[in-house]
Amino acid sequence: MRVITGSARGRKLKSPADESVRPTSDRVKEAVFSIIQFELEGRRVLDLFAGSGQMGIEALSRGAERAVFVDSSKEAIGIVKDNLASTKLSENAVVLHADALAFLRESGQNFDIIFADPPYKEGIILKMLPLAAARVAPGGILMVETPYGEKLPEIAGGLTRTKEYKYGKTAITTYR
Repeated sequence: MRVITGSARGRKLKSPADESVRPTSDRVKEAVFSIIQFELEGRRVLDLFAGSGQMGIEALSRGAERAVFVDSSKEAIGIVKDNLASTKLSENAVVLHADALAFLRESGQNFDIIFADPPYKEGIILKMLPLAAARVAPGGILMVETPYGEKLPEIAGGLTRTKEYKYGKTAITTYR
């Protein structure tokens, strides 16, 4: 796992040893950033269920103004901090050890781009969608990673599902 482009290009990233963490493949990550390549500069990003933090780190490397990383695992939080330090991107990052749903409910922050890769098969996605939608700034985007074939609702809070992209066994669904 590595940073694809930008100021930290080529830097290797650590990943949690926890088997429940599924790092986004480089192929999927490249596709996601192709979708939003002109929407990153100077934007506020939320990496929800951060794991290694690779999505937020990639966004910072490509010019995002700020990234907030949220994960409930102490191990993941430590790895996100290590990855930010090794990429020299810590200055524009906030790392929070918190439950993602509680963060969304309690945070007053809005984000231009939200990456959400919730644990599969735990029923979190349907709870998370309206909460995350409420944190998307006007004109922003919510990007949700799921197993391909899992149907997400057409409407999430005030956002509408705009597109689903398939990459092998993975799907990326966008809401605007």
